[in-house]
Amino acid sequence: MKLRKCLIANRGEIAVRIISACRELGIQTVAVYSEVDAQAQHVKLADEAYLLGPAIPSLSYLFYPKLITVALDAGCDCVHPGYGFLSERADFAAAVQAAGLVWIGPRAYAIAKMGNKTEARALMEQAGVPVVPGFQIERASDADYLAAAEAIGYPVMVKAAGGGGGKGIRIVREARQMIEALDSARREAHNAFSDSRVFLEKHIEYGHHIEIQVVADQQGNIVHLFERECSSQRRHQKIIEESPSPLLDEHTRQKMGTAAVEAARAVGYINVGTVEFIVTPTGDFYFLEMNTRLQVEHPVTELVTGIDLVKLQFSIAEGEALPFTQADVSQRGHAIESRLYAEDPMNNFLPSIGRLLTFVPPIGPGVRVDSGVAVGDEISMFYDPMIAKVIVHAEDRQAAVARMQAALEQTVVLGVHTNLAFLQTLLAYPDFQSGKVYTRTIDEHLNELLPTPIPVSDTALIATALADYHREADAPLKSGFAGEGHVSTPWARADGFRSGR
Repeated sequence: MKLRKCLIANRGEIAVRIISACRELGIQTVAVYSEVDAQAQHVKLADEAYLLGPAIPSLSYLFYPKLITVALDAGCDCVHPGYGFLSERADFAAAVQAAGLVWIGPRAYAIAKMGNKTEARALMEQAGVPVVPGFQIERASDADYLAAAEAIGYPVMVKAAGGGGGKGIRIVREARQMIEALDSARREAHNAFSDSRVFLEKHIEYGHHIEIQVVADQQGNIVHLFERECSSQRRHQKIIEESPSPLLDEHTRQKMGTAAVEAARAVGYINVGTVEFIVTPTGDFYFLEMNTRLQVEHPVTELVTGIDLVKLQFSIAEGEALPFTQADVSQRGHAIESRLYAEDPMNNFLPSIGRLLTFVPPIGPGVRVDSGVAVGDEISMFYDPMIAKVIVHAEDRQAAVARMQAALEQTVVLGVHTNLAFLQTLLAYPDFQSGKVYTRTIDEHLNELLPTPIPVSDTALIATALADYHREADAPLKSGFAGEGHVSTPWARADGFRSGR
């Protein structure tokens, strides 16, 4: 079955990334957008684009009956959810398939099973995958949690059962903190996932967050594509990811890869997914969760393996067998990804909204930039404030770190605050340089990592303002609306390229 036309149920950087893959595959793309995203890059790059509704996600990107209607009206035969938004909603995946469309992702069953953290833990225990000691009983009382924490041993983590992304997590170091931690974690989990259930896990001190990329076809073949080191995180949110991990030896790497494959097999997994582990300083590892989607940090795996994960997703969805075996896959060199955000590190990392007056991404050998914005675009208060992912690849870790530092030095952003200087400080931090960053390093040493503000000269600001003025004056009038809710793009008008004529 050859897929012809894909609705991309997302926005920003990941929508642009999927459009790029589809272009290479000869698959037409249909973008969707909210009112504030009418001039967004993914809208301009897709073959067609349709208005969903207001900026509020629940009325646009999360309102999946409208997404399915658009897909059917536009003549799509598949839907790619990207990451975030509806990507791990089992009900959306099921609705897409019920409408006769191909879902570019795992079965709804697998999404639901692995999306419930307590059910996932139980399934992994049955499959023989190491699981962090914990406590997970439905309708448990606060007294039950206190007793369980004493049995597990402090410190413990209170974690949301129905979601991830760092939401609904509290570290509890002594009994007197438990009730408050339970209450606040439940509130945050309810607000984030409409599910206030929580469970306990032993908190691993000085742990490393390492995830294994897995791919599985419809014929039952499952292969892991090695690991990504994700310990450089703040408040459970990843900042820098890399592959290979500087912590792992080859024996542990292979054991973790085998465990990840067994985890995927236990849930009947199909397509691309990630199994996340917490790893102790001595090399013991425990299952945390499975992300049933493409990850933000997938480019580092692509660079060290040479495998295009997005194109592979479409191939698997078309029913093709994996074009490689485990023995065929190897890691080559070292890759690092830095997430460039519009946020103010000096103001508790609050998002910085506004217009991008200047954005100069880095270029050079071994440098890749995945972005969904351009000069003149607005960073909205409604969505994730990511500007770009800067990814580098080099022959070894030392060379990759140096290449990333050089790439970030080239990067220029004006118009909004960014975490650019913070990323540069983190890359130069001795613990990062030596590969010893664990999951709490940034939170515990944040004052040392916050950059010293560098004032921008009046001359630079005036030059930027003049350049922006002239760019607006010289820009051609935008046109191309071909009807209500539809935008015609240059790709749609290209001479037969997208239609296969």
